[in-house]
Amino acid sequence: MDVTKMRRLGLAAGIAALSLLSQLHAQSWTLTDASSVSFDIKTVGLSVVKGVSNQPQSRLYFDIHMPQNASVVVTLVASTLRFSNPALTPMILGEDFFNSAQYKTVTFRSTEFVPQDQDRFKVEGDLTLRGITKPVTFDVVLKPNALNPRLLDVYAVGYINRSDFGMKKSYGGVGEKVSIQLTGQWQVK
Repeated sequence: MDVTKMRRLGLAAGIAALSLLSQLHAQSWTLTDASSVSFDIKTVGLSVVKGVSNQPQSRLYFDIHMPQNASVVVTLVASTLRFSNPALTPMILGEDFFNSAQYKTVTFRSTEFVPQDQDRFKVEGDLTLRGITKPVTFDVVLKPNALNPRLLDVYAVGYINRSDFGMKKSYGGVGEKVSIQLTGQWQVK
């Protein structure tokens, strides 16, 4: 390859990198349709009950150069949850757990983004579930998508105790600790 072609390739790569950085500068983002919020609860016998919502509503303000100024709100309608065992739907959405007839939404609002290292953050905030708000911390990987500069890939995980949110503490072998995950992509609005 001659020097001129190498320079052109280097210039094209530099322009692509600048384009990516400008896309990530102080933008408002929303979750793509392929994203989901899910939770896992272990039960007696080590089986896992999994619930997933593919319809979270979200807003992320994020500047890759100043991530400590980021903020996020994720809300899901409890009735959009689907379960690994559909027969459990009435029980989980009923009064002892989500009580979705009375408390229609679950919301997380960040209070602080704490950078850990490249693409990794501790996101602290308030989770409101069943009308009860408690602090929760999520471990988050948030990085630019390699193929599309208008996307950020995301994986987040945090843990809560069910009883902290007024859910029945001891119920038929259902575990106390709940793992909550957000997976998918944020796209620039």
